Amino acid sequence: MNIEKVGIIGCGLMGHGIAQVAAQSGFTVVALEGDQGALDAGLGRIDRSLAKFASKQVEKGKLTEEEANGWSAQTRGRISGTLELADLADCDLVVEAIVENLEVKNELFKELGTVCKGDTIFASNTSSFPIAEMGKASGRPERMVGLHFFNPVQLMRLVEVVRTDETDEEVFAAARAFGEACKKTPVSCKDTPGFVVNRLLVPYMSQALQMLERGDATKEDIDAAMQFGCGHPMGPLTLTDYVGLDTTLSILEGWVERYPDEAAFQIPQILREKVAAGKLGRKSGEGFYVWDGDKKA
Repeated sequence: MNIEKVGIIGCGLMGHGIAQVAAQSGFTVVALEGDQGALDAGLGRIDRSLAKFASKQVEKGKLTEEEANGWSAQTRGRISGTLELADLADCDLVVEAIVENLEVKNELFKELGTVCKGDTIFASNTSSFPIAEMGKASGRPERMVGLHFFNPVQLMRLVEVVRTDETDEEVFAAARAFGEACKKTPVSCKDTPGFVVNRLLVPYMSQALQMLERGDATKEDIDAAMQFGCGHPMGPLTLTDYVGLDTTLSILEGWVERYPDEAAFQIPQILREKVAAGKLGRKSGEGFYVWDGDKKA
């Protein structure tokens, strides 16, 4: 299966990054958004990211200014924006990167199943929802995979490539090859809750919050223990703030609802209380720590 044209649905935090790395790797990209304001914002993010990358290449002496500008223009020229789902009809691969709401995602894939050509590969960038359910909604479960990129997509090297029991082997191989073409390191995973990274990471974050809740250690000491004892770039409380307390809570609530007997999926009361108070972490300026932009105050 030869992937040449890629549709990206959602041009926000994740979608714009996926669109950019695909274009940088030579793919023709169509970015879809729900309204012109969101589309302009997403394409603007790509413009700024390309300019920043080009500038760094010049500073490092890897490219001349003329070469860097040419590279940016060539990459950006592979990306077009649209508000019409029909413009994705002839895409070889369509990657969904919209809001983390399974009902909304299922409705989208149902529409895609009626719009896209018969051999289009469907993929979701979800970090927590079952890929099989979206495949069923599309009417083409054998052509459905997960392609879970990590934020920021332009820098993070990993992509989780997720197969369901019904995913066609050639479809899975093509999706994995797309990840490699985007210069990522693909890891294969079954359609299990949280795939590899979040299945390990979210319960770890939850356990850290429960330690804080019980008074076993301070947040600073918990973070320092994992940062300097295990070599993690940041501790679990800082990480929860960085990810977003509301996002973490949403993932855990979904898992607890679907898998009530799984002991690893527990929701600390302190997490519920912080979210209820609007203290969502970095995005709101305060969570377990106070934040000044992307840095702890």
